[in-house]
Amino acid sequence: MTNTTINPHRRSLLRAASASVAGLTVGAPALAASKQASAIDEAWGRAQSIVDSFSKPLVFPKRDFVITSYGAAPCKTIMVSGYIAHHELGQVSTPAPGAPDCYAAIAAAIAACSAAGGGRVLIPAGSWLVKGPIVLKSNVNVHLAKGAHVYFSNDPDDFAKYGDYDCGAAGKLVISRWQSNDCLNYSPMVYAYGQTNIALTGEDWTSIIDGQGGVPQVNGDAWWDWKGKRKPGPNQHQAQNLVNPKNPKSIREVAPQLNDAQVALMEGKDDKWRTDEAYLPTLSEAGVPAAKRIFGRGHWLRPCMVEFIGCSNVLLQGYQLNQSPFWQHHPVNCSKLEIRKVLMESLGPNSDGFDPEACNTVLVDGCTFNSGDDCIAIKAGKNLDTQFGPTQNVVIQNCIMNSGHGGVTLGSEMSGGIQHVYAQNIEFRNAHWATDPLNTAIRMKTNMNRGGFLRHFYVRNVTMPNGVSLKPLVYKPLPGSPIPPNAVGSSAGAVVTIDCDYAPTADNVRTRPPIVENIHISGVKVGNVETKDGPRSCYQALLLLGPVAFDYNGDKPAEILPIRDVTITDCDFGTPVNVAQPWFLYNVRNVKLTNVTIGGKVHNTTLSA
Repeated sequence: MTNTTINPHRRSLLRAASASVAGLTVGAPALAASKQASAIDEAWGRAQSIVDSFSKPLVFPKRDFVITSYGAAPCKTIMVSGYIAHHELGQVSTPAPGAPDCYAAIAAAIAACSAAGGGRVLIPAGSWLVKGPIVLKSNVNVHLAKGAHVYFSNDPDDFAKYGDYDCGAAGKLVISRWQSNDCLNYSPMVYAYGQTNIALTGEDWTSIIDGQGGVPQVNGDAWWDWKGKRKPGPNQHQAQNLVNPKNPKSIREVAPQLNDAQVALMEGKDDKWRTDEAYLPTLSEAGVPAAKRIFGRGHWLRPCMVEFIGCSNVLLQGYQLNQSPFWQHHPVNCSKLEIRKVLMESLGPNSDGFDPEACNTVLVDGCTFNSGDDCIAIKAGKNLDTQFGPTQNVVIQNCIMNSGHGGVTLGSEMSGGIQHVYAQNIEFRNAHWATDPLNTAIRMKTNMNRGGFLRHFYVRNVTMPNGVSLKPLVYKPLPGSPIPPNAVGSSAGAVVTIDCDYAPTADNVRTRPPIVENIHISGVKVGNVETKDGPRSCYQALLLLGPVAFDYNGDKPAEILPIRDVTITDCDFGTPVNVAQPWFLYNVRNVKLTNVTIGGKVHNTTLSA
């Protein structure tokens, strides 16, 4: 892919040109176009400054702490039957029975490195079983040598033993975020809280961290079973989407200050709010402090693979990640964070590749994604957990995205807002288009619960040689919605998807209308694949579903704004399956297409609906 750099003289030339015609009469459309071009040029200048801020690498003292010096021993591995993707059976690698546990040795090496003032904790070549989390400390770089393969235990109990908070029967847990809500939960496999100048690095993609998300545990279950769709058996009730009897029968038991109307709104018309995945956001809505949101043992919220909270100056570089139990990388409230040349190979449920949340100044460069969910999904809190503010100043560049639900995704958990995000020089390769297609490439999603704002999002110079999914995946609107059931393919099939009615049936409280504005996309080139009906690239080129006012259930009137001020310029979307209806629009204003080719037809028009 060709790098697109900023011409440092262009802005001064624009200013000079503007001054030279100051005394002339300029038509309003031409003047508006000139101002918009200048603003976009300035935005990409901001993106370049973000990239430049990472030009100076992190520095660690040049001393190594080799884990074998602290008692670590490698292990043999075997192949067993398990999941290679969500509910797709196959052979997976795992440590052989009796493998030594390296948790204590790695923890000791990190402690010694930290006490010495920092350095590198080295994991040599070989296979290593770690029955607990790797917890990073300031000025420590945990480095996997070429050929090092770290297998994290697939026993959940090993991640409820070493946390800072003793929660009794629930285990010793850590402060975490699960789908953008704060809680005490199982520790992520790699974890840091409040640290600075930290790194997780590998020599190359033979340096592997493996969460064993699809490897059966002693009881025959895997982490991925907790998602739901359980096979019949004694543990069939153990899933995040099933009512957990440990959760109270009324939210008032943990939030007695709530009035009847609030309780009715939060609990809805059935008891699905008592599932773990719904109970946690209900606790947020009810104002229950994070310290009292205790999960861990007896609950079914899978931990992230790599989660850093409140950290600064962070580097993730040069390794491969496999079989994450849940989201693969989840930095929260971090600043100055770089992820570079990481291969993400995890096809399990919710296996998002990289989910920066409420972070400031982030660079994603040269990564490859093969994900069971969104490749990149930018987050910013959910419900009332917005104390860390927006995610902002993010550059995504030089990446390859093979499979996933969305390529570059913003949302859906974005209550704190997302702004100033730039994506360039990306190949949405969609390598598995015939069997496991990329659902949509450029995706924004929110709803009346997640709310928040999304603004100043810029995309340029991206290619899609195999298009995206040729089949629409329709969503389920609320009963009575003006959007007909089974009518809108917002979850798959469009190249560009802006969905402001994402999963509306999942949230009982729908009181926060989202704002989506100032989106600028250019230089998108979408290829066709051969089908029995001829070359096709997608189902529809564009899907812009604005906020649906019908969904709002707050007790006070609210302004519900359309998607607005979107420009799509110099793009070729190939030939959609639904070429007769190349776009779907609902509640949008001022969507400007300039030199946009769809099915061989060039469009220069402004859309509103």
